[in-house]
Amino acid sequence: MSTPADFPVPRTCPFTPPDSYDAMRAAGPLTRVTIPSGKRAWLLTRHTDVRAALADPAASSDARNPDFPALGHGEQQVAAELRPFIRMDPPDHTLVRRMLVGEFTLKRTRALGPVIEQTCHEQLARMLSLTPPVDLVTEYANRVSTTVICHLLGVPTEDLEFFRSITTVTGARSSTAEQVGAALNDLFALINRLVDDKTANPCDDLISRLALGPLERGEITRSSLLSQIGITLNAGHETSRNMIPLAAVALLRHPDQLAKLRDDPGRWPAAVDELLRYLSVADTITLRVATADIELEGATIPAGDAFIPLLGAANHDPAAFADPHVFDIDRPERHHVAFGYGVHQCIGQNLGRLELEIALRVLTDGAPALALTEPFEELPLKDTSAIFGLEQVRVSW
Repeated sequence: MSTPADFPVPRTCPFTPPDSYDAMRAAGPLTRVTIPSGKRAWLLTRHTDVRAALADPAASSDARNPDFPALGHGEQQVAAELRPFIRMDPPDHTLVRRMLVGEFTLKRTRALGPVIEQTCHEQLARMLSLTPPVDLVTEYANRVSTTVICHLLGVPTEDLEFFRSITTVTGARSSTAEQVGAALNDLFALINRLVDDKTANPCDDLISRLALGPLERGEITRSSLLSQIGITLNAGHETSRNMIPLAAVALLRHPDQLAKLRDDPGRWPAAVDELLRYLSVADTITLRVATADIELEGATIPAGDAFIPLLGAANHDPAAFADPHVFDIDRPERHHVAFGYGVHQCIGQNLGRLELEIALRVLTDGAPALALTEPFEELPLKDTSAIFGLEQVRVSW
């Protein structure tokens, strides 16, 4: 193993981060790399350092900073122009987050449980009506994740492939600013029409509440509202779409762990947390610039330098998790950073956990003979996107 000069580094196994993360962690707190834009950035791989850096007020997420370490070709330009709240700093970030956080409380999320359950059963029944082999990504995960987030927002789901096409472009690191902008313009046009419709005829959904609340009171501009709804839809769809099939494969590859879940369904919440840690699909999403020196154990990130706290590396740090490359649903440690850490910790984590739990339980209970139809080693990895996943998972039952 060696430390990389260039970053990102592709995975060789769907389940674990690149081996070079272990080498970087052993070499020291910080690793200097070159990212696709030609900029230089520091990588953080230790669990304690990742949490400390993400919690530091000097860790800026503002994409307008010229040193922002965007990994996608068009990512910084689009984020700087549209200003989604995940690429803002307080107080702007705080204002938008407060508008959204009430929609993702544990109580409100649990109220969505019956909707998620019904959606998963309907989509599984539809998948099982097809002739195998079928693609689990397209025929189950994409349909479940899109339907759930659209229900919460109040977005119609007649064309599920429309949303997949949008997130495919916006999530790909190879997409240009023009390509990302064109895809988002299509999405914003839809959302803009919905804001008008729901202002006139409000429903019990997020877009209605935002349109009749913060937008009507002048607390947010219409263009910013479209951006915040867009990032919420994108993030809610893309993360679940990638996690569901990858987690299903992980369970199929660990039949002893799946047997425990079938024997005791009460273990599902713990299993979901372990899957989130083990798979760490949002490994490189936390992009930051230091606005002042950030002190770590044995190192300093100088003011003005870009840095990337690697969530997957932190979640596989042996100092924080015993045998970190082992998948164990009975693992006692629950302090993973799969949803980030600090003021930018994922606002939708309650929904993400519940959706993953229900989707996997319904799938494994409803298709107990589910099996891969192609060798595990030949599964196509989707490692050129902001969220890691599998391009295709062909299954039978």
